[in-house]
Amino acid sequence: DPEGRWFGLTMRARVIYGSRERVSPDTISRYEDLADPRFKGRVCSRSAKQVYMVSFIASRIAEWGEPQTERWLEGVKSNLARKPQGNDRAQAKAIAEGECDVALGNTYYYGAMQANPEERAWAEATILIFPNQADRGTHVNISGAAVTSAAKNRAEAVRLLEFLSGDEAQGLYAEQNYEYPVKPGVEPSAIVASWGPFKADPIPLVEVAQERAAASRLVDRVGFDEAG
Repeated sequence: DPEGRWFGLTMRARVIYGSRERVSPDTISRYEDLADPRFKGRVCSRSAKQVYMVSFIASRIAEWGEPQTERWLEGVKSNLARKPQGNDRAQAKAIAEGECDVALGNTYYYGAMQANPEERAWAEATILIFPNQADRGTHVNISGAAVTSAAKNRAEAVRLLEFLSGDEAQGLYAEQNYEYPVKPGVEPSAIVASWGPFKADPIPLVEVAQERAAASRLVDRVGFDEAG
């Protein structure tokens, strides 16, 4: 936060999961491509009212403006292979089972699938595509924290947040939850590092947060969750 009211503890990228057999980064390299008619009937999605999706759509409004974002969301809706449902893992499962070819998902879920014997096949059937590397970069989400003005144990709360942003806890986040550390100098886990580096969208998250209400209204106006 520019005014120091909160700070991030972990970071994850909102990427495109693609079928390893049917999709390559050459065929889909931008978020814009999800609305391309080439992907008619090939896109899966979780509910657009879920927090990750609302934040992502808010980021599109912040960068594109509401009219262009609405046209894009209508295009994605028209490309859906099924009614929006499930979580990010469910989208990878649907891709593995041939129900669709592409979907949005967070990177740390992909790491969790790779590490879980019961879900590893879903990860092995998909590839991670970091969108918009040739221009603005890939959208990122954070887990953040703040101490409220009403906190009764402010000193202890501050010490907790200092610990969570320090080397030890940042390393735990990286190894146990497949997150990207926010503290410079702390390395990601071997699984995360294997995906390679990426360029993150530098848009300030305070600007994204300002568009969350507009994003929620847009999802309802488009009727995204009623598709399929």
